[in-house]
Amino acid sequence: MDIRPEYRKKSIRSYVVRAGRMTDGQRKAFETSWPIYGLKLADGAINTDEVFGRSGVKVLEIGFGMGDSLLQMASAEPDTDFIGIEVHPPGVGTIINTARVEGLENLRIYLADANDVLEECFAPESIDRLQLYFPDPWHKKKHNKRRIVQPSFLQQVREKLRLNGTIHMATDWQPYAEQMLETLSEAEGFENCAGPGKSSPRPAYRPLTKFEKRGERLGHGVWDFIFKKTS
Repeated sequence: MDIRPEYRKKSIRSYVVRAGRMTDGQRKAFETSWPIYGLKLADGAINTDEVFGRSGVKVLEIGFGMGDSLLQMASAEPDTDFIGIEVHPPGVGTIINTARVEGLENLRIYLADANDVLEECFAPESIDRLQLYFPDPWHKKKHNKRRIVQPSFLQQVREKLRLNGTIHMATDWQPYAEQMLETLSEAEGFENCAGPGKSSPRPAYRPLTKFEKRGERLGHGVWDFIFKKTS
């Protein structure tokens, strides 16, 4: 198969597709595991209940990296269905290979642009929680427009969330945390679960990443924001 991310042509993107080398195992996973776990943007709209053959809680994670925490969550919550979106093939190869080895049945993966997938593949009110953990902060001010957390993105998410569903973001970059909180707080149809102007404690369902553990030892902060869809 063509191991490249699917996306529509856009002028501004929130990521850079890096030409990272894939291991033989990651590459082989696209032959053995992608038919089990892969979803394609080109296939269009999905019914999330039909994808997993059951109704129940549906969680969507954007930008899962190498997939360690998403795998942990899927393994810890077998009654919850998880869909991940990532643009870097090595991470996708790793997660689908491990999922097959562990026999996980509650996980599906897109190798595609998240905005395209949200727009074209998910029905309104089909997601219970959207997770965005440690997105690229785009440190330089001139690149801030590339950050995925923008008012238009939040309204796109709002359309796909069920009433009382949540959007959960985490970052270890304070300027981005401030932008996240401001943008979320101003977004129509959302309410801060921690109270106005506050961050949330890390919920038990979000595993600590190895980078987060290292950051804690160095005294770096991490901010979680959980907002509920109210209308």
